[in-house]
Amino acid sequence: MIETFEDRTVLTGDDAFSPEQTFLCGQCFRFDPDGKGFCGIAGGRFIRTEVSDKNTVLYCSGRDFEDFWKNFFDLGRDYSAVRALIADDPFLVRAEEYGRGIRLLRQEPWEALCSFIISQCNNIPRIKGIVSRLCEMYGDPVRGGYSFPSAEKIAGLAVEDLAPLRSGYRAEYILNAAREVASGELDFASLESMSTAQVRKRLMSMHGVGKKVADCVLLFGLGRTDAFPVDVWIKRVLDNVYPDGFDASSYGELAGLVQQYIFFYARDHREIFD
Repeated sequence: MIETFEDRTVLTGDDAFSPEQTFLCGQCFRFDPDGKGFCGIAGGRFIRTEVSDKNTVLYCSGRDFEDFWKNFFDLGRDYSAVRALIADDPFLVRAEEYGRGIRLLRQEPWEALCSFIISQCNNIPRIKGIVSRLCEMYGDPVRGGYSFPSAEKIAGLAVEDLAPLRSGYRAEYILNAAREVASGELDFASLESMSTAQVRKRLMSMHGVGKKVADCVLLFGLGRTDAFPVDVWIKRVLDNVYPDGFDASSYGELAGLVQQYIFFYARDHREIFD
């Protein structure tokens, strides 16, 4: 249930959006706890969230909610549908129950591409630090901090300009991606008519973009919820829990959500690897 007021929106129900689960499951890097909940910036907009009496409260105007945040938090999707698909898999049932409230964020494609290039062979605290420095150096001032810098802004820089980010070899990949996006060589709008496999192939043709990064961009930046990124945590689960194989494609458009449940559960239940 969604109730919209002048300065806030209140979400209730069994599948209500959980800021903690969503912001801590590795899909975004610009939201942080602030004592009462989480706050962050997306699309040049600032938002603060908190959970009160089992309700999730989004502190934003009703217009901003309808224009941006409703889509960003994927609040039009019925997430309970996944339960029927996983009912015969005890591990996935536990993972879904533990991660219930995760929403698949609909992030801006360029930001997702740049962020997940930064994420490769990296840990979340360091990723967040690099992304934060990138925004502070080249983003525009907005309420609560800085916007994510445009591809055009980054495309005009040199590798040495990114040295303060301390992103290492990834700086070259960031610049290459920015230049492809800024020049139109990579046109996100043109990808909409392509299959997920075709988009993955196009992304992987970019310098520094492998399958895991491409699948993260597909899932979190392009809304391809059939994508199933495999990082070190997912690989551990597949090796230990599903030694005979795991068919992500059997979950269709909900495969990406299943991936998030597995990821979130696995990081907090390392005994499954013993």
